[in-house]
Amino acid sequence: MATVTQRTLILTFFSLLTLAIQGQEATRPLAEQVTIRRTTYGVPHVLGENLRAVAFGLAYCELEDYGERVVKPLVAARGQAGLLEGPEAIEADIANRLGYERTVATYHLLGQDTRDLLEGFAAGVNHYLDRYPDSLVAFQHWRFTGYDVAAVTTNITVPPGGTRIMQRLQREKARRDSLAAVRGEGSNAWAFAPSRTTSGKAILVRNPHLSWSAGYYEAHLSVPGKLNFYGDFRIGGLFAIIGGFNERLGWSTTNNAPDLDEVYALPRDLNQDNAYILDGASHKLTSRQVQVEYREAGKLFTASREWWFSPYGPVIERDSQFIYILKAAGDGEYRRGEQFTRMLLARNLEEWKAAMRLQAITSSNYTYADADGHIFYVWNAVTPRFPIPPGGDSLAVQVTSAAQIWSTPIVFDSLPQLLDPPGGYLHNENDPFHFTNMQAILRPEQFPASFPAPRLRQRSQLSISLIQGDDQLSLEEVIARKHNMRMLIADQVKPDLLEVIRKNKPNAAQRALQKHLGAWDNTVRAESRGGVAFAEWWTTYERMMRGKELYRIPWDYADPLNTPRGIADPAMALAALAASTEALKTRFGTWDLAWGDVHRLRRGEVDLPIGGGHGGLGCFRVLWFSDTPDGKRQISGGDGWQLAVEFTDPPRAYSVLAYGQTNNPASPHFTDQTGLFAASQMKSVAFTEDAIRASLLRAYSPGEE
Repeated sequence: MATVTQRTLILTFFSLLTLAIQGQEATRPLAEQVTIRRTTYGVPHVLGENLRAVAFGLAYCELEDYGERVVKPLVAARGQAGLLEGPEAIEADIANRLGYERTVATYHLLGQDTRDLLEGFAAGVNHYLDRYPDSLVAFQHWRFTGYDVAAVTTNITVPPGGTRIMQRLQREKARRDSLAAVRGEGSNAWAFAPSRTTSGKAILVRNPHLSWSAGYYEAHLSVPGKLNFYGDFRIGGLFAIIGGFNERLGWSTTNNAPDLDEVYALPRDLNQDNAYILDGASHKLTSRQVQVEYREAGKLFTASREWWFSPYGPVIERDSQFIYILKAAGDGEYRRGEQFTRMLLARNLEEWKAAMRLQAITSSNYTYADADGHIFYVWNAVTPRFPIPPGGDSLAVQVTSAAQIWSTPIVFDSLPQLLDPPGGYLHNENDPFHFTNMQAILRPEQFPASFPAPRLRQRSQLSISLIQGDDQLSLEEVIARKHNMRMLIADQVKPDLLEVIRKNKPNAAQRALQKHLGAWDNTVRAESRGGVAFAEWWTTYERMMRGKELYRIPWDYADPLNTPRGIADPAMALAALAASTEALKTRFGTWDLAWGDVHRLRRGEVDLPIGGGHGGLGCFRVLWFSDTPDGKRQISGGDGWQLAVEFTDPPRAYSVLAYGQTNNPASPHFTDQTGLFAASQMKSVAFTEDAIRASLLRAYSPGEE
């Protein structure tokens, strides 16, 4: 047996050896500490010796695939976009300058793992710019730090410019919300407990819906013994939106819409400028003079703004009686990267929830599954604990005491959430949390009045019909259900429409249309005929109703899955049918069209018929389209990056990135996934070393010729 002295010598030896290795690693360039393996479809698997190295490799890969789109967010985060883009960037630069100052002041408070990732990413960008200065000429002399990467996700609330601008923003928000409801923006997410799967292992599905220019980037990051994460990153940063999985757990995000702020009216102190009265005392506002530089016509100029702040938030407007301030959740939040780092490194539900309790991410539903068999959902929101009722989107709340202004959010563990519910499933499609599981309904009376009211739109209803039950599913069967092409709204209102046509003593043309719609299978499959005519009619009917109730039986909280139904205004439905069929004949020469005759996936030289429709039609396979000069409709957003993972040992997964791994048309990876996507197929994820080697295209270190 070794003596104490011998054990001390042995420990000293290994300590010195470790320090020597660490010193050697510190002096070796980061480019030599990372290997990039590109597998089929160009997916990068970044293997780093440490967190700095793996983030270095991710930045390098993003630059290879997306070039200047990686650098621009870093420039903007500094508040220096005006040096490249001119005066159009002034307002954003001034706001970002304050965010950057906040980042620098708080950077030392981040954990070492987070700072390693941030600094490694910045170093990877710098290495690429050093190595290939002619590839991004506009950025030849720019170099970045961890501050710049962190500032991309630092949140700062600034004065938006007064009541008129606030009102305009509110109108625009309402317009965007309405458009989002029609398109179905947001996402779908499913989780299945072991009781619902043939393998006895939990399954997670991530299915975000955003513009195809949103910048999802698929990658696999590995640091032996530390990190092994496969998922989506946002081009130009580390911590914008992340979802995916490691060996032990995974999560998916879907948009929610919590009430995150409040406008307060503080009584003016009429005896002195820039002061207000609270609790019977006068308090001075503080001002910030912010300057930024910008270029125009080759010359350098300076712009400045003076903004006023209270301890509760920025001043957004004043009148003769009040000073209006905005108190917003997440103001000054700098820990988003810290929270995501802890989530990436978590090994079980409790560690993951501990990361979520930071509440640095102000919103989004989270749906979770893990290798221990848990499934979990939380309506994540840094929603204020309002001491007095809020004023909503347009009403400022008058206060006379600081105690009336909200100061703390509702804690994470009090948010709506479900763990391992009966029925073995969780789902979310951007509707509120109440019906996340139909056997464990979260009643509205359980939560504050500022939380959203119950709602279950058609996309959510279709989702529930696809997964509710007691049948056991394989990963492949889950994926097949995820690609369901039903248009649920047709099931709900088409019988009434056909009856309205029949009762109207149709002529020959109307009888032909009636037969056409009657024979339609109520799907948006590319080859299906009838969906084009029905969708055009429904959109026209909805527009002509001008906000009035559309359905004969409106949606009912007491019968959430079987309502709404029918047509509220048969006469208007007939008028809309005449107008919509005439519009189709004018545009296409006929209303007798297959869905794929009109709806196309176009990218580069690819032009394919595509199945899918917007969420406002009750489609789970969400796509939205923009009109093109030839009259067709081209995908502009919706399903883009999709993932389904089963937590076997090791995890088994499929994914597809519809618009490819790169935006470079010269790359084979610009369109090599479009065919898969159009055919409702997904590629097998190479997660293990054996799978990576089997699908390897090339392996290299950053900067190698």
